[in-house]
Amino acid sequence: QVQLVESGGGLVQPGGSLRLSCVASGFTFSSYSMNWYRQAPGKARELVASISYNGARTTYGDSVKGRFTISRDNAKNTVYLQMNSLKPEDTAVYSCNAKGGWGQGTQVTVSS
Repeated sequence: QVQLVESGGGLVQPGGSLRLSCVASGFTFSSYSMNWYRQAPGKARELVASISYNGARTTYGDSVKGRFTISRDNAKNTVYLQMNSLKPEDTAVYSCNAKGGWGQGTQVTVSS
């Protein structure tokens, strides 16, 4: 079955950077698009970024455009989310999603 394991979250100051990773197993990773979502307390889940199966196409939510970059390494079954210029409003649990499956999420907290 689909398994997705995120890592890389943590506490960072405003303006800082983090790189999240999501390692996938249980399906043919290189055949599927991958997504990063986030959910802040009391708010709806939000699509942050998507990447096509071969990495040729990426899309971003308006709130992260120009600051976040999604990428993938099909040889490592891993998708990344590079987050720069972080803001307090980026605080959320970040989860990766593919083929109907979800990871457990990783907490990102942006605070001074």
